[in-house]
Amino acid sequence: MTVASMTGFSRSHGAFGSWAYAWELKSVNAKGLDLRLRVPPALDAVEVKARAAISARLTRGSVVANLTAKRTDDVAPARINRDALDRLLAALDDVPPHANLRPASLDGLLTIPGIIEIVQPEEDDVQRSALETHILRALDEVLDALVAARQGEGAALTRVLRARLDRIGELTAQADALPARQPEAIRDRLAQQIAKLMEAAEGLDPARLHQEAVLIAVKSDIREELDRLKAHVASARDLLDKGGPIGRRLDFFAQELGRESNTLCAKSGDTALTAIGLDMKIEVEQWREQVQNIE
Repeated sequence: MTVASMTGFSRSHGAFGSWAYAWELKSVNAKGLDLRLRVPPALDAVEVKARAAISARLTRGSVVANLTAKRTDDVAPARINRDALDRLLAALDDVPPHANLRPASLDGLLTIPGIIEIVQPEEDDVQRSALETHILRALDEVLDALVAARQGEGAALTRVLRARLDRIGELTAQADALPARQPEAIRDRLAQQIAKLMEAAEGLDPARLHQEAVLIAVKSDIREELDRLKAHVASARDLLDKGGPIGRRLDFFAQELGRESNTLCAKSGDTALTAIGLDMKIEVEQWREQVQNIE
């Protein structure tokens, strides 16, 4: 499956019968699927099916879908709503005369909403159903274009994420190969720390000394952190290979990589290891920022 981003845009327009319409879809990053769909009141029956079609194709992203439509046939005839006009005139008769008010004129009355009605041509159920089917078919096409745009950006993001993972893997290998990580260096450093403990407290209980030595050794050992870093990098690569909606799982690995790189710096007793740990934190943070764009 392909990795997709959550950012994309697509637009299409078409016509059917006496109607012209246009679909416009755009999406940006979001934690889940936030769909805002707007359709004209005359085509509100399309909304439920359109919402289901979009939700079936997209799993994450803030998506705005707009359908605009208008009739292209001749201008619809207008008629005067005589009942509304009669009620308005009757109401005006009850208004007492005022020196500063001019009598109502016909052209003024006709501008009042509801007095003039536009008579829209009636469509039977078959025509309406055919129009809705045509518009929903056009939605499928514009969804194809949006998905393609998101997958195109996802392919570019995948290359960036792979490069970041490669760099994190390289830094992990460098940390593991440092001279300070060799058994002899660790043994010498531990011996120096124990010697300082003995100088600081003469007559220290041997059992307590052994306990302190174990704590020092545990604190300075980064074997588990290095192993977890390698495992997280391998798992993240596997996810990118599988593709699909993997953004949330990649975000989890971003958090885990960040935690391990922080621990690496905290346990570091060597300037070279500290430098590697800081470089790794930068790479992990940049990787995490890019992951936020993945569906």
